[in-house]
Amino acid sequence: MTDNNWKINYWLLPLAWLYGWGVSLRNKLFDWGWLRSKSFNVPVICIGNLAVGGTGKTPHTEYLIRLLQQEGLNVATLSRGYKRKSKGFVLADKKSTARQIGDEPYQMKQKFPEVLVAVDANRCNGIEQLLRQDNPSVEVILLDDAYQHRYVTAGLNILLTDYNRLFCDDKLLPAGRLREAERGKLRAQVVIVTKCPDNLKPIDFKLISKQLELYPYQQLYFSRFKYGRLYPLFASECSEESFNKHFTLTSDTEVLLVTGIASPTPMLQELKRYTPHVTLLAYGDHHDFQAKELAYVKEQFHKLTPERRIMVTTEKDAARLKAHPALSESLKQHLYVLPIEIEILQNQQDTFNQNIINYVRTNSRDSSISERENAHKA
Repeated sequence: MTDNNWKINYWLLPLAWLYGWGVSLRNKLFDWGWLRSKSFNVPVICIGNLAVGGTGKTPHTEYLIRLLQQEGLNVATLSRGYKRKSKGFVLADKKSTARQIGDEPYQMKQKFPEVLVAVDANRCNGIEQLLRQDNPSVEVILLDDAYQHRYVTAGLNILLTDYNRLFCDDKLLPAGRLREAERGKLRAQVVIVTKCPDNLKPIDFKLISKQLELYPYQQLYFSRFKYGRLYPLFASECSEESFNKHFTLTSDTEVLLVTGIASPTPMLQELKRYTPHVTLLAYGDHHDFQAKELAYVKEQFHKLTPERRIMVTTEKDAARLKAHPALSESLKQHLYVLPIEIEILQNQQDTFNQNIINYVRTNSRDSSISERENAHKA
């Protein structure tokens, strides 16, 4: 499977070979035990990928949070906190900002305030700090984007790969987008092909399965993005009632879509299902918006028809824009967020859910979890 929006720079393959040699040596040092990987007495689930860029790690992590919370488990998430301005271990609270902990952890803390959300570049230290938390104590830890962080031995590795850019079709950096060679897939117990189109046929599932060449111990799933309902980022500036009255998306609605994510195409396609009048302003992943850029956004927005215009952004970008001092009041009145979730395809959702729950309960350090399971079954 390929996507017209990307290509392999074959002339950079010699540099990719050198890069791959270095990554391979590092992995061998872990495999041989010269570099030590630490295990913890708590279920640790790692969600990651082989490639740089967006494969949907955050919505898949949020899916696991919902699933585990439904089982009554106390969940914690740990990530590096990409582009945050703080150092070391930080445990998020209701006063935390995206600048302090990063946009994705901030997004998760806003959506799941009862979950322990922490950031630390040193994942071992981060886990140790989380395990010191009490009332409640942590029962399962989700590592967001830590597939290459081998100093931690996760009990369950979930490897994501974009339907439009499967790792088997890609090359190592800088010729392609892979952080490590395809054989890195061997560490995963679960592989998920993400961002699948709605019209995927049964033969497509079989072809992709054959391409990936997974081993019998590895489980393969497919997922797609499922978009929620637009909601105002600044509820006090524009109520939901006002949106329902004036900005239900129709064929003549004019949308300015502003993104700072790796791949805005799926969101663009979603909005175009309702209106052809969508203008995209796309910036790089985790983009730190500058005042002059937001002034340009304002300029482009005011070119749209006043009675029919709306500005839309992603949840991740909303985390950075919400407290931005350069965001004008006129934009706040029209700024909406398009939430995203994932759906497991091929009628495998129940199987996937049960496999995750079984792993957590089997590897729990707390016998009361098994007791709660038995009581639930009874």
